[in-house]
Amino acid sequence: MADRTRQELNSLFAPPPSTELPPDILGELQSILRLHSISAQELFYKWESYSIKMGSDETKLDLETARAFKTDVQESLEREIRGKAQARSADKRGQAAGTPRNISSSSDVFGLLDGLVPNTPRTAGPNGASGSAVKRKAAFDTPTVVSTSKTPSKSSPGVFKTPGRPTDQGTGEIKPTSFASRSNAGQAIETINEHLPCPDPPLAPAAEPRVKLTANTDLKKFSYRPMAMHLSEASEVLDDRIDELALLVQSHHSLPDTAFGNPGSQSTSEIVAVGRIASDSLDSRLNAASLVLETSRRMGAGIRVPLKVDAVPSYEFFPGQVVALRGVNASGEYFSVKEILEFPLLPVAASTPATLDMHSDRLRGGPDAMDEDSVQPLSILIGAGPYTADDNLDFEPLHAFCEQAASTYADAIILTGPLLDLEHPLVSSGDFDLPEDLDFDPETATLSTVIRGLVAPPLRRLAEALPSITIILIPSVRDAVSKHVAWPQEPLPRKELGLPKQVKLVSNPVTISLNELVFGASAEDILSGLRQEEIVGPRPRTANLLARLTRHLIEQRHFFPLFPPVERNRLPSTAPDGTLAAGSMLDTSYLKLGEWWNVRPDILITPSVLPGFAKVVESVMVINPGSLSKRKAPGTYARLTVHAASVTESERAEGNMVGHKLFERGRVDIIRI
Repeated sequence: MADRTRQELNSLFAPPPSTELPPDILGELQSILRLHSISAQELFYKWESYSIKMGSDETKLDLETARAFKTDVQESLEREIRGKAQARSADKRGQAAGTPRNISSSSDVFGLLDGLVPNTPRTAGPNGASGSAVKRKAAFDTPTVVSTSKTPSKSSPGVFKTPGRPTDQGTGEIKPTSFASRSNAGQAIETINEHLPCPDPPLAPAAEPRVKLTANTDLKKFSYRPMAMHLSEASEVLDDRIDELALLVQSHHSLPDTAFGNPGSQSTSEIVAVGRIASDSLDSRLNAASLVLETSRRMGAGIRVPLKVDAVPSYEFFPGQVVALRGVNASGEYFSVKEILEFPLLPVAASTPATLDMHSDRLRGGPDAMDEDSVQPLSILIGAGPYTADDNLDFEPLHAFCEQAASTYADAIILTGPLLDLEHPLVSSGDFDLPEDLDFDPETATLSTVIRGLVAPPLRRLAEALPSITIILIPSVRDAVSKHVAWPQEPLPRKELGLPKQVKLVSNPVTISLNELVFGASAEDILSGLRQEEIVGPRPRTANLLARLTRHLIEQRHFFPLFPPVERNRLPSTAPDGTLAAGSMLDTSYLKLGEWWNVRPDILITPSVLPGFAKVVESVMVINPGSLSKRKAPGTYARLTVHAASVTESERAEGNMVGHKLFERGRVDIIRI
């Protein structure tokens, strides 16, 4: 039993490429398991939640961190026990009492004098909120915004304490870091293609836009009605994906029709089976013993067949992954895998020499504007939500990001949601103030009013400073102003948001072109989901975790190949009241909108709670900018510098398509905000 526990801890906590933890750290983790009688998997989830709460770029598991983590787990369980005890005592008091009465305010039975007479204590409402605050909340239904009084009352002190504000007084929680006092602002923590120069900003902003935006996605298809899914439609979409990829495998490996078969049929003949990886249990994490292959109705009558992968030297599986397996089912009980066939990759993005010359002239400001040596590279900043800390709605990181774009004369910025996060403590409670200078009617205020008053101003100032800039806004299912609650997701509604005309609202996910460059982006955090659900064989093809996770997206040709997504109760929650995380809400009938078409993108933007990074995987430049705000600490963003494409005389003479090769002429810096 001890050996099994040690193996589980090593597999979950050992950072790649190492496979074992140091003995002192392993001892601390085993001590936590013994003290609290929890499993290694549950301890790993608590570690992920702790890492996010710490707000550090990379929470490394060393001896000091392990001991701090042990203390945090102990304090969290003690708070949970105290909360349950208080709830039980409150229930007993409620059952013993008759009609509830507020003895402390019996002189004001109906709260008529609440907050009106000086030094009159306010009637306490649920969760310690004042009675008047409860009445104000009752005046607004979701999704309207509750605006508290801007003039402090003369009631008892302490009533106006902001709900959900993190504190370190006896709770063990991390106190938020002041954004103004942040350290190492502007420091680059990771860079690829460092040999490429990052030139100084030009003397003046461009008079005309230097980027041409083209949508490679039909945005109208995303305006479907969510939560109207039929099971028959969903099953057909899942089956069609298996059948389509089976045709690709057949063409790529030159296989005859007779090579394919039903993996559930008993036979000693070797066949190729195409299906979707799944688990035989909905309650457990995928492992080698629970692997099953889910077939389509055409390929295998839709049955699930257990897989035996002992003979395969290496494998990398996750739920929802479509695979092609060569093997036999001699016993009729399981399919024994002998080989995993690779899927063909999409071709790289390419353009004609004339198109590349046209976009190079655009960077020059015109064919005769300046000589070849004076071409200013394209500058693009990429940021991901959340955009403000948990204890306020000041959106200081967003203001700093826009100021950075204005000072460097950025040609474009790409922002992924959420703008106004549903999981933000103040938004979820509804108890916050709007700016006094914002002209709004409290009776008709909505969450769109919050966007117009808190998020739109820095974007408007940026557009005024740089009229030629292009701002691309990608929504998230956690955006409080989005009525589209499922992924794939339609663009945010422009009406009433007060956004400048330079803002282009696109879908989630989306494929666009900026000049010749093809960008693919999705605001859904697929990387952390794959990290939790992936199982890896003894010798994985790619030892680097982040490169392996992004390779899955490229090979599966999909922005979100994980199916089903991670359950909400298994996601780390950052809400102070323990509310479950929103998770990934997929509309299965429209998952085809998340597929890649025709070519691999030059740049793949995959925002995640994982530390920001930039890597080149299969000629695709993959960028995770990190969150601009890590809830309790400042975050990071990405700066992309693209030099003009060069076309040789032979390529120009042939007139064939030329690959963009962004991985050779593009530099990416992950920078602290």
